[in-house]
Amino acid sequence: MLPDAMRQVGRPVRSCGVRIVGDEVMAELHRRHLGLDGPTDVLTFDATVGEGPIDVDIVVCLDEAVRARDGTSVSVEQELLLYAVHGVLHCAGFNDTDEAASRAMHAEEGRVLRAIGQGDLYRMGMEP
Repeated sequence: MLPDAMRQVGRPVRSCGVRIVGDEVMAELHRRHLGLDGPTDVLTFDATVGEGPIDVDIVVCLDEAVRARDGTSVSVEQELLLYAVHGVLHCAGFNDTDEAASRAMHAEEGRVLRAIGQGDLYRMGMEP
């Protein structure tokens, strides 16, 4: 599914590595690279040069995915896919630093995931 999603990003993706970790490793990476305490859902390590094809390593947190999807219709695997797409979109110029940018990014996540038959996982996860 991830390769299909990468073809929908609107920019070539040369490489995309995804590492799945638990809370402890994610919290350490979050602290080391962003200076923030506690785990987060996804960290993006962009090695893209200029406007060239995307080269990225993404770290996603399994424990956070489990917490985020508890009681929803979205599977943990789908949540991890959402995190990976989110990371690649950061490399394609999207960000979630303010409310308007966040809405645009989530809309693009939905478009990419619908295009590969997954539906809008972000919105689906918000439903009871």
